Amino acid sequence: MSNMAADGGTVQGKTGTAKDREKALRMYKFRKEYLGRGVVTACGLFIIILTVAIGVFLIIRGTGTFTKFHHSVAEFLFSSNWSPVDSATGSGGGVGAAVYIVGSLLTCGLALLFAAPCAIGAAVFMTEIAPKWGEKLFQPAIEIFVGIPSVVYGWIGLTVLVPSIRDVFHARMGGYSVLAAGIVLAVMIFPTITTVAADAIRSVPDYYRKGAYGLGSTRWQVIYRIVLPASKTGILTGVILGLARAFGEALAVAMVIGKTRAFPTSILSPTNNLTAAIAADMGNSANGGEANMALWSMALLLFLISMFFIALIHFIENRSAAALKA
Repeated sequence: MSNMAADGGTVQGKTGTAKDREKALRMYKFRKEYLGRGVVTACGLFIIILTVAIGVFLIIRGTGTFTKFHHSVAEFLFSSNWSPVDSATGSGGGVGAAVYIVGSLLTCGLALLFAAPCAIGAAVFMTEIAPKWGEKLFQPAIEIFVGIPSVVYGWIGLTVLVPSIRDVFHARMGGYSVLAAGIVLAVMIFPTITTVAADAIRSVPDYYRKGAYGLGSTRWQVIYRIVLPASKTGILTGVILGLARAFGEALAVAMVIGKTRAFPTSILSPTNNLTAAIAADMGNSANGGEANMALWSMALLLFLISMFFIALIHFIENRSAAALKA
């Protein structure tokens, strides 16, 4: 009997140990796999929900100009009569934002014209021409520009660039101009385009270059005819991301553009843009009024422009992937 009792205790002890091990294994798997996967999934869903919520909020607020105050989309986009009533109940003013839209297009287009060739050239130099020690110095120097606050760019533009334009070109508005805003924006988007373009060029397989050199190509021929076409999708992505940042920049541009509500007659003329107008007037407008809703319509327009840029990037990437499969 004692032996049987002893054997029963041993079996129960082994069974209990096996159950404990199985339970510990389940807890381990939960902590290492399911818990981490759940946290990551929750974070991803939160970003999606936040983006959708921002979009819905902007649509509700931004369409008030057209639904509550009965202005037309054509008036908002193509009229230059900006005189909304700044009161909670008043209406009947003009909400033409054409001056701000044209100002944004001119400054961002000029910035892209200045920055894109320099940024792509810097990316090619950093990845294809510079020695290793040069790349290690050049890459951090470019990345430093990303962390500089916008107000610093604006302040340097205000104290150095604006007086220089005034003295060199004898600008009648003291240097506050589309040119000043374009140069400041160009400096701000330069590191974004350079970094993305450099990553795209590095992703080109080495055997592409070796094959071209084996056929007798020079270094420039390899860069121009092999590397740049192969990395075209990534370079275009960097250019579009830089342009998207230029459209969303407010403070630095507001400090040098002149904030004049008039169409510019040249790049030396002052004007205004969407972000500068929103930043200057949103805090002083009556909540829910015509002027406030018109500013929200500008914000909605900027949101739609950003969505367009994102869709354009995905279109370019999908088209490139389809071309590779074909």
